[in-house]
Amino acid sequence: MAISTSSTTSLVWLTTKRTPFIPTISTCRTPQKSNHYNSRAVFWTLSDEYSTHHHPIRCSHPSSSSTSTNVDSSCTSQQVFTRNWVWRNYKIRYQCSGEDGPCLILIHGFGANSDHWRKNIPHLAKSHRVFAIDLIGYGYSEKPNPRDIGITPFYTFETWGSQINDFCAQIVKDDAFFICNSIGGLVGLQAAVMNPEICKGIFLLNISLRKLHIKNQPWYGKPFIQALQTVLRYTSLGKTFFNSVATPNAVKNILSQCYYDTTKVTDELVEKILQPGLQPGAAEVFLEFICYSDGPLPEELLPQMKCPILIGWGDKDPWEPIELGKAYGNFDTVEDFVVLPNVGHCPQDEAPDIVNPLVEAFVARHI
Repeated sequence: MAISTSSTTSLVWLTTKRTPFIPTISTCRTPQKSNHYNSRAVFWTLSDEYSTHHHPIRCSHPSSSSTSTNVDSSCTSQQVFTRNWVWRNYKIRYQCSGEDGPCLILIHGFGANSDHWRKNIPHLAKSHRVFAIDLIGYGYSEKPNPRDIGITPFYTFETWGSQINDFCAQIVKDDAFFICNSIGGLVGLQAAVMNPEICKGIFLLNISLRKLHIKNQPWYGKPFIQALQTVLRYTSLGKTFFNSVATPNAVKNILSQCYYDTTKVTDELVEKILQPGLQPGAAEVFLEFICYSDGPLPEELLPQMKCPILIGWGDKDPWEPIELGKAYGNFDTVEDFVVLPNVGHCPQDEAPDIVNPLVEAFVARHI
């Protein structure tokens, strides 16, 4: 399994060159008549001297029977509970921890799951109520085949945005901050557009640029891309391709591309990413989404935000180049763009010691 659709880009762009969408100030900045988050974003690089100042708030988990684990030896008092929630007749897995304080919803990226936040949940739960969810189709949530239910495409940002909002309403029962990585960033933005009252703020970590979106494809490449997507979705080649990436060695190689510090690509991480991808239905979800070239782009959702946005970007991300990502800092709704030095595509897992304090500080500014 992969963590970003960008890892499949070479397959699609093998014989084509492309010029990615690069937002500029004139196309990105939208006047915000009544939005107090309209100052220009501050671009800065995180340094060792950076420190956070936040209100100490104790956190807790909702009461019910569930599986629990101690994830981080430095946070052994913070148990992480694994539970299931039935959403639209589908079983959804989520993890939670913490007794008190502001609510955080952690949203994973493509091919990942809530275990990708295992280094963040126990720490953040010291002063927050933390929930990490497996989006439908990923992790240990159910993986319905769109062809069986007659909805194609089913795995869209609208579907996942609805899932997040319903989760907040039915399980969290409070408004929340969304902490998102990669494709999860678009899920968080979409959820906030659909129901702005629920979201108090969004922290985007290396949000996906959606390089294969129809609007980002050059005219001469579109027929080839569409043909390849059709072949992957409707012929045995798609399953063959999936089977080639759903192996321990392939997953390790993919993760080693997007993690700058490859020592963080452990056997445990590979197992956490791979095992849910071996469940029935995972191949269909994978192929459905890599063939999904529609839906929103970050530059279309960001101007619609009613809450503050913080963007963090690992500067060694080979899939979502920071040179393109920095343009998102020009949006009026983005309060800061933080460069995370020597970090790749998944900062929450590769550099939790950097990300966790940033989350705490961002939330403290807006509670």
